[in-house]
Amino acid sequence: MNLKRLLNDRIAAALEASLGEAAPAVVQSAARPEFGDYQANGVMGAAKRLKRNPREVAADVVARADLAGIAARCEIAGPGFLNVTLDDGFLATSLATSAPVEAAPEPETVVVDYSCPNLAKEMHVGHLRSTIIGDAMARVLEALGHTVIRQNHVGDWGTQFGMLLTFLDETGADSELLSDLETFYREAKKRFDADVDFADRSRRAVVGLQRGDPEIRRRWQRFIDISLSHCQEIYDRLGTTLRPEHVMAESAYNDDLDAVIADLDAAGLLEESQGARCVFLDEFKGKDGETLPLIVQKSDGGYLYATTDLAAVRYRARRLEADRVMYFTDARQALHFRQVFAVAGRAGFARDGMSLEHHPFGAMLGTDGKPFKTRAGEVVKLIQLLDEAEERALAEVTRRNPELPEAERREIARVIGIGAVKYADLSKNRTSDYVFDWDQMLSF
Repeated sequence: MNLKRLLNDRIAAALEASLGEAAPAVVQSAARPEFGDYQANGVMGAAKRLKRNPREVAADVVARADLAGIAARCEIAGPGFLNVTLDDGFLATSLATSAPVEAAPEPETVVVDYSCPNLAKEMHVGHLRSTIIGDAMARVLEALGHTVIRQNHVGDWGTQFGMLLTFLDETGADSELLSDLETFYREAKKRFDADVDFADRSRRAVVGLQRGDPEIRRRWQRFIDISLSHCQEIYDRLGTTLRPEHVMAESAYNDDLDAVIADLDAAGLLEESQGARCVFLDEFKGKDGETLPLIVQKSDGGYLYATTDLAAVRYRARRLEADRVMYFTDARQALHFRQVFAVAGRAGFARDGMSLEHHPFGAMLGTDGKPFKTRAGEVVKLIQLLDEAEERALAEVTRRNPELPEAERREIARVIGIGAVKYADLSKNRTSDYVFDWDQMLSF
């Protein structure tokens, strides 16, 4: 249903009945909220053309217009304009019964890669845009009839986990610090940066993790379970469709990484540079004109994000049979994904006709124009941001409707607070940075 067209037809019919000849209603969106939802500006011009009193014609049009059940009010303003305010019940019913979107003529299997937090610590505001934008796209694609496969490529592997496991050894297996992963990570990082022996033991723990040491794997799994439970709490509060079964972590590809390197070598793509194994493609050059490497194996034999991402492309092509893979990460990773996609194509990891797409987004900034942080200069935990959104919404709801029961005020605040966070993000240009302003976000 096109509301403007509906109003235009109804008011034009009333205008023709009043004037005895056809005349355009000229319906448009209201210029200001106090004028209602729509304005009909055609009455005055038609009346003047026929040398009739515009306000008298406007009154007759209002009396004749068939707007029952559509408009809550249709009022005359100025010399003969009509201000139309839609009926809330009509809007609700129209949305609930609107026709479904037209299905895609050729449905595809689409992998949507989004959210993807680092499980060494709690989710922060930097994960908000990927989670919200990716989930919105997954829903849209499903509504269009595509088969959507959600993939949460969480970071659960690498040096930081050796650091955490080693710090856990020092603080005790039942460390109370684990209740706050962010604090635990910060303390472990301090030890890693300041103590050479601690750093060496952390690296050895990584080797044990990669080799499948049962005790190290057991303690590592504890971190993963705690961190994923934090993530799911966030997903549930945001109302996203991400579930535990959508997690396809970096560690899931570990057994395939040797094969990725072997296949790159067999394709003649590998070169050694300062002990590391890299792929150099001529289309990627730095400012100095030198070809930029995609490093796939470090000099110590360790693997990197690029190696895991290549394994993921191959899995999504061969096992998931994806026609299209969409990655939602911030714009800083644009070069990384261009290189990964190009190498995957050259190595035959991506199927012919398979579309690999990076959909970058801008950063969330504070009102000072810098990355959004706490007053103490720390990265804001995502759970804290959602808590504050609900608290601020509750204060506003209480100010406006203090007579409502507390439970009802809190539920309204939850809906408004979480909805405002999501709308503040989705209403912005995806590729632009935007300022996160509490007052603007919760403005009614």
